[in-house]
Amino acid sequence: METLPTFPPAKTKAEIIKQAKAHITALFEEKLPPGLVYHSLKHTATVVKEARALGEAAGLSEADQEALVLAAWFHDAGYVDVYDGHEYRSMERAEQWLSQQGYPAERIAVIKDTIRATHRNESRDTPLQQLLVDADMSNLGREDFLANAELLRAEWETMLGKTYTNVEWAESQLDFLIGSKYYTDAAKTRYAEQYKANVQDQRDKLKKTEKKKKKKKEEAEGTFAEPKRGIETMFRTMYSNHMKLSDMADKKANMMISLNAVLMSLIITYFGAKLGGKSAALSNVGLLRNPVVSIPMSILLITALGSVVTAILCAQPDVTSFKWLKRSPQIATNRRVNLLFFGNFSKLSLDNFQDGMNEIMRQKDALYTNMITDIYYLGDVLTRKYRLLRLSYTIFMVGLILTALSFGIVLLYKS
Repeated sequence: METLPTFPPAKTKAEIIKQAKAHITALFEEKLPPGLVYHSLKHTATVVKEARALGEAAGLSEADQEALVLAAWFHDAGYVDVYDGHEYRSMERAEQWLSQQGYPAERIAVIKDTIRATHRNESRDTPLQQLLVDADMSNLGREDFLANAELLRAEWETMLGKTYTNVEWAESQLDFLIGSKYYTDAAKTRYAEQYKANVQDQRDKLKKTEKKKKKKKEEAEGTFAEPKRGIETMFRTMYSNHMKLSDMADKKANMMISLNAVLMSLIITYFGAKLGGKSAALSNVGLLRNPVVSIPMSILLITALGSVVTAILCAQPDVTSFKWLKRSPQIATNRRVNLLFFGNFSKLSLDNFQDGMNEIMRQKDALYTNMITDIYYLGDVLTRKYRLLRLSYTIFMVGLILTALSFGIVLLYKS
């Protein structure tokens, strides 16, 4: 191990370190950017403390110990000027201040060389370099690693504009932990146990973070693996509404069928009596002696016929189906097939139907696909029902208006 030239008495050694501490403290308080929440005076003081402990454990001479502690005080001084590459600016500031204190040039060179090793691309060959790097990276083997990591994350976001998701940051910190190492036996002995614990804690944190992210994603997008109560309520409400609308359409159609059937019965009776002329009850009715009355009655008959036909078509059962081909894709995942409706599965063999239902029960996304398909075709049937029902009511309304107008014209004609 290299031994530095002997410095003046011990009192002077303690004095130079004390003055370096005061200088760095004043410099950081005055000029350190506020965004540096990790590389702060606290970090520098911690590195000095760890460097002193490592130097003592490594058995450094007093001269080497002094150089190591001075290098620790100045190793981040360059942050007041520049962020990336601050190590080289730290070397300049250390040289400038130590020269002003009359510190020997050869010792300044050793201190600068020690600071240089803290740059990520520089080599760490001498014991002093390795001890300072280990002290600078001591947070990897301390209990406050996670807290300091969050401070570094905030600093990078502020100073460098780098933003990370929780998962990305956890991954980067785990990679950094695994990819880092301690150079000296003193550091390995001091930090090994907590370093392993920090690696495990970071792995556990990453798993928890990934699980939370997955859970949030599932809650935001909704998953088929764990259907929410809201999804079930939605399907239940849609099915209920479709059934009610279908029932209303059938009731209205039946009403039109009954009404128009009565009208047609009366009109047919009228024409039968007019043509036969054998009914005494009807032959004396004045209307039967007026052939012109046949016109409005004919209009009313056509109206009733058109209205009842469309109403019957509306009430007529409509079964949607499909043509099954053996070359078709999987039944349960085919979006055009609805195994929950008899009009579809009745076209299948029992084996194909059983296979499809088993597949639905295994894959919940297939179940939702079939339910969505079922609702779609229910809506398609309802559209046809209400279109025919509207046509039936329209025919009936227009026919009644024409019948009334024609009766009015007949009355005017007869008068």
